[in-house]
Amino acid sequence: MHRLLRGELFMLGGFLAAAAVTIALVMPPAIDPAAAQWTQTPSGPLTAADRDLLIKVRQAGLWEMPVGEYAKTRAESQRVKEVGALIMKEHMELDLLTRQVAKKLGVALPDEPNPDQQRWMAQLAAQSGPAFDRDFANLLRAAHGKVFTTVAAVRSGTRNAEIRKFSAEGINYVMRHMAYLESTGLVDHTQLPEPPTPSPAPPVAMAVDKRRHS
Repeated sequence: MHRLLRGELFMLGGFLAAAAVTIALVMPPAIDPAAAQWTQTPSGPLTAADRDLLIKVRQAGLWEMPVGEYAKTRAESQRVKEVGALIMKEHMELDLLTRQVAKKLGVALPDEPNPDQQRWMAQLAAQSGPAFDRDFANLLRAAHGKVFTTVAAVRSGTRNAEIRKFSAEGINYVMRHMAYLESTGLVDHTQLPEPPTPSPAPPVAMAVDKRRHS
């Protein structure tokens, strides 16, 4: 009886081992969700954040180029007219670069601004004079501040050489545009988002004067 029981247990153990091997062969290995979104390219891995950067820069141009054109006829301030022309011209340059990099990396780009940007365009299209000047300066300055954090974050960690070059160039455009908008004197800095609260600094060890203890 005992010999029969041992034989049955041995056969059961063999069956379980075989089943485990079969499951291991059939089931795919666990995949890191972040790595699953990476695409290999000749210039290095392309991540979801890299693709999102190209999309966001493209959409920024799709609304800032038209509102730069609006400034020609709707602005009262000569400086706002000049800033609108500069932003429109430079976004045309940046948009060309964005499309070139996206084509090289196989990233599909949108052909229209996002819903918030479309709403801002409609708001500015309905304004003129001082109201246009004020909202033009503040809406574009706030938008540039948001895209700046995206560009900087991608530049700090991207694994892709093409995105490194693109994001470095993008940072230069965004910083120039923030300076242009602030040069109008109309940006209300109190309405901009505050920088994130820094982490607490580690305690500083007090220096000991050895002469006092000798």
